[in-house]
Amino acid sequence: MCGRFASSRGPEDLAEVFEIDTWEPEETLEPDYNVAPTKQVHAVLERPPKDAGGSGPLRQLRRLTWGLVPSWARTPEGGARMINARAETVHEKPAYRRAFAARRCILPADGYYEWVTGGQERELEVQGRRKRPRKQPYFVLPADGSVFAMAGLYEFWRDRTLPDGHARAWWVTCSVITTEAETTPLAAAPAEGPQSLAAIHPRMPLMLTPDRWDAWLDPARTDPDGLRELLAPPPPGLMRAYPVSTAVSNVRNNGPELLGELAAPEEGTLF
Repeated sequence: MCGRFASSRGPEDLAEVFEIDTWEPEETLEPDYNVAPTKQVHAVLERPPKDAGGSGPLRQLRRLTWGLVPSWARTPEGGARMINARAETVHEKPAYRRAFAARRCILPADGYYEWVTGGQERELEVQGRRKRPRKQPYFVLPADGSVFAMAGLYEFWRDRTLPDGHARAWWVTCSVITTEAETTPLAAAPAEGPQSLAAIHPRMPLMLTPDRWDAWLDPARTDPDGLRELLAPPPPGLMRAYPVSTAVSNVRNNGPELLGELAAPEEGTLF
């Protein structure tokens, strides 16, 4: 799964990497090293620009809210629970299938955080009391330092309680598509701890390699079978992972220090 990630690249960098046609200053976000559900995130998508009349789609950098709210939902409350969509079923689930056919995006990230859920569940003796250890967070990123292009979907939701023209009348939300985590050895595995992504967590965000970006973003492609072919996991050996401070577990903490690589898991954590 993906429940937290980092996104520090500015719009100028993203525009160059993804060959963005247009982006507006109001779409700019500050670097975020602890992106959590319901936060706003940068997204790359293709559609006609605002107030463009009959012009064709352009590749845009937009600001979306993480946590998809289906267009038919009565309220937006469920969005915080719909941050991930499984690649195996995204084409058929009622909440995602319309967006999968017509509203696909890329969510750029530096990488994502995951907490070890495997290993031996043990208790520690802390000042005479039995206590379970904290789970060790890891940061997963492309080994070559390139952008982590997460496959995503976006959707529009109209708040019928607000009048036309209200700034909050329309919500634009998104979800990250996940796939099975790699079982092959990491490109650079930590000296201690898990040696594959699957050993950290059984799911991971689906990373789109650059050769798939154009096809994924093309709104003219609507055939589910053809689109599902784009959801094949990337080649193995592209990722690395390393332990980071448990400070990232608190969403109030935010800064580049969260990406600092630890030499070993913190004392008192799993692994």
